[in-house]
Amino acid sequence: MELQAGAPEAYLGADDVVEASAPEVVELAARLRAEHPGDTAFARAAFEWVRDEVAHSVDAQDPRITVTATEVLERRVGLCFAKSHLLAAVLRAGRVPAGLCYQRFGDGDAAMLHGLVAVHLDGAWSRQDPRGNKPGVDAQFSLGAERLAWPADPAAGDLDYPQVLAAPAPVVLAALRGSDDALALCAGGLPGAL
Repeated sequence: MELQAGAPEAYLGADDVVEASAPEVVELAARLRAEHPGDTAFARAAFEWVRDEVAHSVDAQDPRITVTATEVLERRVGLCFAKSHLLAAVLRAGRVPAGLCYQRFGDGDAAMLHGLVAVHLDGAWSRQDPRGNKPGVDAQFSLGAERLAWPADPAAGDLDYPQVLAAPAPVVLAALRGSDDALALCAGGLPGAL
């Protein structure tokens, strides 16, 4: 699948969710950049840090809702969307273009979105999945063949959205901000389409 994105420079800014200019995000990016010089090494380190150091809400059975990069960083927990917000913010703070992209699993009433990050390195966009690994899930940083938590299966109604967004999808923000329980949200309140 070919990703659809604007100019890489459009994916370096901060907003009120992807808080790339927040001091604590900048500090984490600077530390990772110092330990892992070079854009690719830094991007891999940022991905692995968010994937491994921030628990996925369902895996941790933690109902707290996090939305913004700083909330995720402070609480060290979040759904795939929130973890993606933090990863995009850290990458941008380290001057690596990063956008948000989505998959849809299932169709009809059973459909739900899954959040990813696209990173621009070596002249191309590559999707990364910071969801967090567990038995049966092995997402890895890769600039070649994708190593996502779950590949989309079109025969099952799954869909990879090709758009790389500079800001989180409004439907995702509405779902996160409209809930006070991440576990309940995952049990039936996640958006089913962009």
